[in-house]
Amino acid sequence: MLALEVVSLPVADVDRALAFYTQKVGFKLDVDYHPGADFRVVQLTPPGSACSVQLSAADSPQRLRNLYLVTTDLAAECAALAARGVAVGAYRHKDPIDPWMGGWSAGLDPQRRDYASFADFEDLDGNIWTLQERGYRAP
Repeated sequence: MLALEVVSLPVADVDRALAFYTQKVGFKLDVDYHPGADFRVVQLTPPGSACSVQLSAADSPQRLRNLYLVTTDLAAECAALAARGVAVGAYRHKDPIDPWMGGWSAGLDPQRRDYASFADFEDLDGNIWTLQERGYRAP
């Protein structure tokens, strides 16, 4: 068995990124270990996830893209993020979905099918997260 448990996320300022992810995105702080000035480990976990991220100070302009966060209600999650000050992009859905050949249309999937609706947000360092809907249940 192999399980992905941690992804290293490059950021310019660990403290600034820590505040963004805990206060705005809602990640839970697992570890903030810094026994000396030259060593620090900051690990955060998205709510409901088994995989965490470790913030790593990086001077490089290279950032990560397409880090997926799955939610059961994309509209509600996007609204919650926006209310906390996160700029979330417009919804898009696969079109046509069967067979899907890489095409998109604006808005949520009209049938709210699993893996069909998406939105994105970018952190303060340019790392891009993709929100994906799976398991939606109409209220």
